[in-house]
Amino acid sequence: MAKLFFRYGAMGSSKTANALMVEYNYRERGKKAIMAKPTMDTRDGELIIRSRIGLELPCMLVEDLVRMPDEKLRDYDCVIVDEAQFCSKSQIEFFIHLVDELNIPVICYGLRADFRNELFEGSLWLLAWADVLEEIKTVCWCGKAARCNARFNEMGIIREGDQVCLGGNSSYIALCRKHWKEGNLGPDFHKLLEEFN
Repeated sequence: MAKLFFRYGAMGSSKTANALMVEYNYRERGKKAIMAKPTMDTRDGELIIRSRIGLELPCMLVEDLVRMPDEKLRDYDCVIVDEAQFCSKSQIEFFIHLVDELNIPVICYGLRADFRNELFEGSLWLLAWADVLEEIKTVCWCGKAARCNARFNEMGIIREGDQVCLGGNSSYIALCRKHWKEGNLGPDFHKLLEEFN
């Protein structure tokens, strides 16, 4: 029986690398998995999913996946979605259609919350409707579990702004809730800035 998975984690928790490895596992066993991401994710190019450690694969856009006829979708053994936090409610409903009507597992990877610790639309509906919720863990600079995404600049943590501001290590860091609330980027914050400037 197919299921809808939401594998979420803070920035830098290897979500994309995990998604790419899952696709490889399907392919290695002679199965067909399709990789997709929302149009909003343009960091690595429109039709590429790339992890920070350099793994990458071509993908399609979720918006195109939604328009694909069911008979063509049935050719796939699995759908893997990266950056699922950027999906809309209707796209999550489409993933449910794939699972419940076409019996195709859908594995979504993404952030649970933004830099203000507020849910993204896609994450909200995945948390509500996914059959399986799995946290991909990472750690704060202090060693505690990091579940918060902090946006920062040379002045420190940024608390206001648009929900979406694409960036990686040079704009975001994962923190535990205590240090996120304190705005504490750690004793090596200035070294971190130097690495990206």
